[in-house]
Amino acid sequence: MVFLSPLFLFGLLAAALPIAIHLIRKEKPPKMMFSTIRFLKKTSKKLILFQQIQQWLLLLLRAVVIMLLVIAFARPLVDQSVSRLLDVEPQSVVILLDNSMSMRYGESFVDAKAAAVEILDDLSPGDEAALVLFSNSAETVRELTTDVDSLRSFVEGIGQPGYGTTRYMPNLRLADQLLESSRFENRAVYMISDYQEEGLDGSDDNWKLAPGVGFTGIDVGSEESTNLVLTDVRSPETLLEDSAEQQILVRVRSSGTVHVSQGEVTLGIDGNLVDRVPVDLADQSEQVVDLTAVFDTEGTHVGEVTLNGDSFAVDNKFYFTVDVLPKIRVLVVNGEASDDWFDDEGHWFGLAVSSAAESPFTLESVEPAALSAASLRQNDVAVLLNVGDLSGSQAAAVSSYVESGGALLIAPGDRVDADRFNQQFSEISPASLQFQESSGRDDYLVIADFNRRHPILRPLEADWSVRFQGHWTMTPDAEADVLMQFDNSEPALVERSVGEGKVILFASTMDLEWNNLPLQALFLPFVHETLRHLVQPPTKQRAYQIGDTFSVVLDGQTNEVQAQGPDGNALEFIDENFVVNAATPGLIRATVDGVPQTYAVNVIPEESRFAKTAVSNLYDTIINPDTEPFQSQAVRTAQLIEELERPQRIWWWILSLVMLLLVAEVLVANRTYR
Repeated sequence: MVFLSPLFLFGLLAAALPIAIHLIRKEKPPKMMFSTIRFLKKTSKKLILFQQIQQWLLLLLRAVVIMLLVIAFARPLVDQSVSRLLDVEPQSVVILLDNSMSMRYGESFVDAKAAAVEILDDLSPGDEAALVLFSNSAETVRELTTDVDSLRSFVEGIGQPGYGTTRYMPNLRLADQLLESSRFENRAVYMISDYQEEGLDGSDDNWKLAPGVGFTGIDVGSEESTNLVLTDVRSPETLLEDSAEQQILVRVRSSGTVHVSQGEVTLGIDGNLVDRVPVDLADQSEQVVDLTAVFDTEGTHVGEVTLNGDSFAVDNKFYFTVDVLPKIRVLVVNGEASDDWFDDEGHWFGLAVSSAAESPFTLESVEPAALSAASLRQNDVAVLLNVGDLSGSQAAAVSSYVESGGALLIAPGDRVDADRFNQQFSEISPASLQFQESSGRDDYLVIADFNRRHPILRPLEADWSVRFQGHWTMTPDAEADVLMQFDNSEPALVERSVGEGKVILFASTMDLEWNNLPLQALFLPFVHETLRHLVQPPTKQRAYQIGDTFSVVLDGQTNEVQAQGPDGNALEFIDENFVVNAATPGLIRATVDGVPQTYAVNVIPEESRFAKTAVSNLYDTIINPDTEPFQSQAVRTAQLIEELERPQRIWWWILSLVMLLLVAEVLVANRTYR
């Protein structure tokens, strides 16, 4: 049994009053002198004993009445499990614990964990709590439970924070949703964070917590912070062999609340220090630093930019990769060579391929008679410009070259015979030639439609204003893809995969004989993108930020894939498409069918801005104006006590017993002292 008003139990001391009065009133009988006692009535000892018992019974009744009155006012309850809820109001609590990268500064996360444990310690038995570990989204969610000890153990076992960004609103929405299923009306959200101003970006001013949900913000961030951050690093993604020195541009900013004026940036390539530059921010908040590197060998090179000079090292590194590729070897078979450059079939194509000082191509030009299987094997891509007089063995060599992984670009002209072409290249050609069509001087065709998503055409944003006065009518192969069409709906550019190689067929020439394409600004990029597409695999993004998910393969048709995170531990793929989550800054090294690949993962610079926002700003944003103020704890506790006490009413039965005992006391008193 427990008592709702235990202080009244001190009134039990009043039960001693009847005893005290009884002892005080007890007097020794006076001595009287009589001349004779023969006229006095003799009282039996039995009667005297009975009167003494009555007096003791009367004393007990009076003491019991006082004790029962005290117990009634103390209001006893039999259900102890329910009574434990009465000393505080039962509540449902959601604790939002910031786990973003900025919480790594100083002792912020240690203080945050201590604050979460303190909230849990202050809960009373029967209260329920939930915990959300969050950054830009919820990372761990523990649903509402009365097992506070398990939540406390979970908080104490959390290691270092992650590297995510801070976003408040999505996680406040989640907390609000968790409280929808709470058992108690007293609902509250506790957010423990460093309250970065960045966390309010993208906030919805129209969203509020549900009516009745309270909010308490606990700021554990440092009032002052010093930090330098790498906000941007510009480096080449791919280079060609024998490239000149490369400039790595690095933007450095002081992002703490206390300005940092001095620092240093270093550049490492493949683990070797190659450059070092001081940073001077005395008169400015940011500076662009120019670093120099040389990538002189083929393959993938790993770069690491390091910033020194502040107290927060988490955001002081930036990782990148540079692929140094060999030049693409192009074999041009010129079907209409001429000493007059204007009439030479390969002149304009050669200018587009190798005229630049740092061209990604090496060009070899031969006449059709010199074409051989050996010359094909020595080059990455072969180009047939108006070639119509190949022998059967040469055509077979071209087909074999393509099927074994070679690339072929065909631009037929007036020297090509349709029947002979279709006979020699039917196994590899994207389309069969039908007949030549020529337009008048004032009549021409234009490109009306093209596949803007194709790797060749995606970078070419300009409209195709080329005029075609001559072209081949073609019938595409069933396995070919039409990439471009003339305005008469006939195909202009067709692609087909054959074996391990690719073939692209252009319906017109690459000189000025049938069109003015070589005079257009898009001619050079069109030629370059076409050759790259034929030879190089599709370019895959190699740099990511924290929170990104990506696949380490281009497609799922692989036999063996492995990946290691920046810490050297094996990564688990999210699904069957070999998707990984970029959760830690550094280098992810994957092996796809024995081919090594390296991916760079970097922190998000915005998370390094330590400007703070006041807790009151967030409070004013999310508190619902329809929320009614909570009644005082005393009032709500009194209501709960009345609700719990109503089915028992022990005090009522005690008072009823007191009334009966008072009647008994009156009867006994009258009989005792009559």
